[in-house]
Amino acid sequence: MMRKTQEKGGTLPPKAIHEAFNAESEGKLCGNGSGCMKATLELRGRVIKGGRAEGEVLASSQPISFYGGVDPDTGTIREKGHELEGKSIAGKVLVFPHGKGSTVGSYIIYRLKRKGLAPVAIVNQRCEPIVAVGAIISDIPTVDYVDTSKFKSGDWVRIEDGRIVLERR
Repeated sequence: MMRKTQEKGGTLPPKAIHEAFNAESEGKLCGNGSGCMKATLELRGRVIKGGRAEGEVLASSQPISFYGGVDPDTGTIREKGHELEGKSIAGKVLVFPHGKGSTVGSYIIYRLKRKGLAPVAIVNQRCEPIVAVGAIISDIPTVDYVDTSKFKSGDWVRIEDGRIVLERR
């Protein structure tokens, strides 16, 4: 289900909704002088760890290695050449295709959670065991079987179990 509404109410026809949601810049959504528009998309996925979360998206098209790729003392991506290098995952809805690397990554996720540096939720195309175990032991809502290409850093997401509401502002 996808719909686009104006802040003050009203709806647009389905074709306009699709075009607005796929607009590349806020200028196309908010720059027309008629008030800012929001595009909302509802997605469903498989629940890895249930729960509710809400927050700003930090999205990557690249896999993430928590062991070696994320600094457990700062919550910052430190993998050289990664598109999120230097960005903090703390408090974000972290969206990436899948994890990679050592099984120690599960414990890095747990360590991040204990220090208050973990993401508030994780969304994957395919959640492999390293990320799944880390999310479960850290109580981080996690959903997979989701088209992660729909997400962009800066989007706002609400997750409740397998239901994801993605809002592009």
